[in-house]
Amino acid sequence: MAAMKPRTGDGPMEVVREQRKLVMRIPTDGGGRLVVELNDEEAEELKNALSGVINVS
Repeated sequence: MAAMKPRTGDGPMEVVREQRKLVMRIPTDGGGRLVVELNDEEAEELKNALSGVINVS
């Protein structure tokens, strides 16, 4: 029987480019990671949406 590794959300948020998409991995409360695949257009829309609600100094 294989040993089971605990799933944790520890670790940084990361984004990597794979062929025609971006893969974003976000640690979540309670363990695990939210994985989101975006194309360049969707990433630009996300950037615009976030820049409208964060305070950049």
